[in-house]
Amino acid sequence: MNLNKVFILGNLTRDPEIRQIPSGQAVCSFGIATNRFYTDSAGQKQKQAEFHNIVAWGKQAEIIHQYLHKGSLLLVEGRLQTRSWQDPQGVKHWKTEIVAERIQLGPRQDGGTSRAGGGGDEGVLNEEESFSPQRSRSPQSREEPPMPIIELPGEEEIDVKDIPF
Repeated sequence: MNLNKVFILGNLTRDPEIRQIPSGQAVCSFGIATNRFYTDSAGQKQKQAEFHNIVAWGKQAEIIHQYLHKGSLLLVEGRLQTRSWQDPQGVKHWKTEIVAERIQLGPRQDGGTSRAGGGGDEGVLNEEESFSPQRSRSPQSREEPPMPIIELPGEEEIDVKDIPF
């Protein structure tokens, strides 16, 4: 059995770029940065950033372009895909990207306004699903929902006292 599954929770590093392929389907590309915090061997707290290239297709691409911007928090569930191409000089290039299959938009950071001028930027979108107003919060809502908690099956609960730092 094989598995190609990625979960990324981070902030967009640039505004999403959207384009249409010849068939008319929308494709959106953007970057996400994730941070890792750790303590080095000298006992100093360290922070390391990783940068990921993400591609979304169809309705998800349109939603991402409409509601998200540089700095927005986003949870992406997807798969790794490597593609290659040859440039005009004949040099072969490779690029590994995460192809988004599901997304979860983070809480609004700008007081309820977006590029589209409206609220309702919450919801989980599958690759096959479309965005509907029933999934979104009302613009009058000032409460920000908690970030999603992802629990893995079979994991036991961790007591804070057991964490070594």
